[in-house]
Amino acid sequence: MHILILYSSRDGQTRKISRFIASALTDTATCDVVDLSQADDCPLQNYDGIIIGAAIRYGHYSADLHNFIRRHLDRLNTLPSAFFSVNLTARKPDKRTPETNVYTRKFLAATPWRPDGCAVFAGALRYPQYRWLDRVMIQLIMRMTGGETDSSKEVEYTDWEQVTAFARDFAVLTDKASRQEGEAKGFGEK
Repeated sequence: MHILILYSSRDGQTRKISRFIASALTDTATCDVVDLSQADDCPLQNYDGIIIGAAIRYGHYSADLHNFIRRHLDRLNTLPSAFFSVNLTARKPDKRTPETNVYTRKFLAATPWRPDGCAVFAGALRYPQYRWLDRVMIQLIMRMTGGETDSSKEVEYTDWEQVTAFARDFAVLTDKASRQEGEAKGFGEK
């Protein structure tokens, strides 16, 4: 099994999650982890499944995500695929599902892509790494939502057990699709 994991990361947490998923899939698949901005060079026909992860900043996903989906929609809707969103709103357990996370819910309603799986992961707060304006804006947002405002801190909210479960679920999905394809070609057990 050969899986493509694409990511659009603002401060590195989505990239870190993507690499973690790849390592969680090593028993069942070979994974290529690629920045979404470089993804047009990837031969999608060489993959048995695709996972796309994207971070939210100021309420929006990057244009790279929307552009990639538009260019590769047919292939995305035929391959086993999954999407995961990374945002700080998901630091709250009640905002950590596709149904309860406003960004993910809006994205799924608006996109013509129909991923087979979807998850929402809490990101990380990296105040010391932010530019001044980003730090001030994120502090304001965190103050309004009851989050960490100490600009000297870095806090990782990602639930790695949730990420592991997502990877495990995707492995089952791609294995099932592979068996069904093999059966359709006459290679599966009857």
